[in-house]
Amino acid sequence: MKKVKVLILRTAGTNCDYETQAAFELCGASAERVHINSLIEKKDKIFKYDILVFPGGFSYGDDIASGKILANEVKNKLGDKIKKFALSGNPIIGICNGFQVLVKMGLLPDPKLFEQISTLSYNDSDKFECRWVYLKTEKKTKNESNCIWTKNLPDIISLPVAHGEGKFIPADKKLLESLNKNDQIVFRYSAKDGGKPDYPLAPNGSIEHIAGICNVRGNVFGLMPHPERYVYALQHPAKEGFDGEYGWGKVIFQNAVDFVK
Repeated sequence: MKKVKVLILRTAGTNCDYETQAAFELCGASAERVHINSLIEKKDKIFKYDILVFPGGFSYGDDIASGKILANEVKNKLGDKIKKFALSGNPIIGICNGFQVLVKMGLLPDPKLFEQISTLSYNDSDKFECRWVYLKTEKKTKNESNCIWTKNLPDIISLPVAHGEGKFIPADKKLLESLNKNDQIVFRYSAKDGGKPDYPLAPNGSIEHIAGICNVRGNVFGLMPHPERYVYALQHPAKEGFDGEYGWGKVIFQNAVDFVK
């Protein structure tokens, strides 16, 4: 069987690409780190891959605002190809800085519109927040998530966050209502028992504690926490793995690989 091929887009300031590559390879995929200049030079190269990843880091030093320069570069130079890739149903994930990029280029929450209608802004604490948090998995039905990346996850999982601009803000109340109605909110920050969290478990003041969203179809997914930093149970200080060996991050990446297969 042909291996699932993953393109991990990197640029100056990207620093989570190796961990993300290792996570996908653990799930049986073939993952390649590709510099944005290489993709701009050969734009159709993207269609040789099954999954597209915008990893974490501080692209271009997060000048102007986190992810904004890379978002503009991708949209202006690769926009048609990225949009086609997304609307074809291919899995796309943006992690932390990658989530900021997806939102600020407008691929989330609506790839068809492809315009920025939400943002990720400075944490309410006005400082960098780095810790393990609990996430509530939002589900369309009792057992099923609308997002292909989050199938087979329990109601509450734990992942680490590390960001200075993670406060999700929709453009208006109408958009927030739409995200809830269309099951596009994938993760919310949570207390361990599933209740509403206080700071520091709510690390950024995000509206309705939103930690991750997807498009209506569920193939484009962005989140602030880092699943690539929790693929093995031993990476968690309390060893909270889903089967004793792996972490919840592996489930997220495995879902995308299995979806393509």
